[in-house]
Formats: sequence, C-alpha cells, structure tokens
Amino acid sequence: MRRRLPRRLFTALAASTLLTLTGCVTVHGEREILPAVSREEAPKVLQGFTDAYNKAYRKLDPAAVDGFEAGPLAANNRADLTAQHALSPGGNASYPALEFKDSRFTIPAQAGWPKFFVADSASNRDGNRWYLVFTRDGAKKPWRAAYLSILNSGERPEFATGEDGWAEPVPAGEDSGLVVDPGALSGAYTTYLQSGKGKFAPGQSTSRTREAREKLRRTPSFWTAYIDTPAGPPEYAPLALRTEDGGAVVFFTAHHREKRTLAKGVQPAIGDPRTKALLTGDFKRSVTFTKVSESAVKVPSKDAGGQVAFLNRIEGLTAVKGG
Repeated sequence: MRRRLPRRLFTALAASTLLTLTGCVTVHGEREILPAVSREEAPKVLQGFTDAYNKAYRKLDPAAVDGFEAGPLAANNRADLTAQHALSPGGNASYPALEFKDSRFTIPAQAGWPKFFVADSASNRDGNRWYLVFTRDGAKKPWRAAYLSILNSGERPEFATGEDGWAEPVPAGEDSGLVVDPGALSGAYTTYLQSGKGKFAPGQSTSRTREAREKLRRTPSFWTAYIDTPAGPPEYAPLALRTEDGGAVVFFTAHHREKRTLAKGVQPAIGDPRTKALLTGDFKRSVTFTKVSESAVKVPSKDAGGQVAFLNRIEGLTAVKGG
C-alpha cells in the first residue's frame, strides 16, 4: 500500500507547471512544493551522466568529474581518475562503456534547494541494481550524481509514494521522525567507529569494520591510528527518502584517515600502483591514507524503534601522504 502524502502537497502540485524541454521547475521552485524533476527529463539526466562518465574514463580526465558528479562520488572518482591518468597519461580508449537498462526513477516533491531524485538501474557491470542519487543546486545549475549505492534485488527499498507517484523527502533535522536524524548520521557513524557506541546494527560496515581495524592497530611490522570525522553540507549533504514503513533510506558521507607507522627496521613500500600514484610527501616512517565513504542506510522511525542498518557502503581512497 502506498503511503499517502499531505493533501497540501497535491494542491501545490496541481497548481505548479513544469517546463517541458528542460525539466526545470517554475521560478518559484524555492518556495513551492514541486517534483524535483519531470518523469520525462529524469531518463535524460541519467543518459547524460552515463555519456559524460564514459568520456571521462576513456580520457582519464579528473578535471571533467565536477561537470557530472558532486559530493562523495565526485571525490572518489576524481582521485581514481587522477591515479589512472598518472599511470596512463594517454587515456584508456578501450575502456568498456558503462550502460544502464531497466531504469526506475524515484522523484520526491519538495521545496527549496538542493533538489534530488534517485535512479535505480540494472548495469552491464554486474547483476545488482545501481542507485544513483542526482542533485541540483539551483534552477540554472546542472544535475550531478552525488551518491552511488549498489544493492542486490532483494535489498531494494520500498519508497513511500503518494497518489501521483511522487516520493517524500525527509528533513535532515529533528522533525525527521527517525531514530537518528539524517543530519546527525555522519557524526553518529564516525563516533560509532571510534567508540562502538551508537544505534547501528551489527554488520560489515559496523561491527566487522571495527574488528578488522583492531587486528591492524598493532602488528609486528606497523601500527595504525584511525581518525574518523563527519561530513556535511553543502558539499556532502545527506539526502533521505521516506519508506513505506515510516522509516527512511538515507544517503550520507563520512571522512576517514588511517595513519600507518612502520616499526623500526621495516622498509617503506607501497605495492599498489594506483595508491602509489596518489602519494605525496616523503614516505620514510609513516603514511596516511585519506578516504571518503558514501553510504546508504535504512533508518527506522522513532515509533518503530530499532537500529540503523547499512544497505551499502563504498569507501574510496582520495589521498596518500608520506611522513
């Protein structure tokens, strides 16, 4: 059963108009509750992203990333392309093109900026569903992909939609109705990684990540210090959509650093070529890896209670500094 949205929402939708060719909302989109994008324009946004993505990876051009990506996805892919360009400055003309099919679009009706929507597609890379969250900072700004999550078909969330098919965005603050507000998730997660305390369900991105870290804190060859810090607006704004059970799926970002200090007598070395390509400074005794994670989590409502469960988490290496 579809979750009903407030009546005032449909009144606003009925009164609004969409520009048919560009998919832009009316000039009062900062005040009126309107669909983030038209149903006709959403597939064009996805295709434009795909074309730009394939072009950037054929040329191995990190400078192109900001034109079609934002947030954590841009940070991770910019670093990836920087490393690959250092190894292959002539580009990669044989890069296998990314393709999407069977795409479905979840479009919230919302006021203000940024606006966002979710594209859920099958790709030619694997048998999973790729969730791309597109954001737009203003009526004259381009749509850019800010988050990527990869889920199998059994993990697909049931987003709440109204009678007209528009989804319901969840506010970031205290009126979210969730056990953890979207705006507080990044801080709650980074605190959990440091202390083990928080409303997070056991799993690969939570309890098992902490267990794996413990094994590397002190070894015969090196010891590791972990520093986790939250990320937030404007560059890393969390984005959330209500689900049919009253909870939400929240996409959010976090920053992570790992400082690895070598034991006396151990020779410094980095084996992975792409990691080495990002290295700055003189690696003599220590090396610090900077990473950005983009996550999709299922957050229950306050009424239902429970813990935050990770649907997917992608962590990318963005910088390496020797010391």
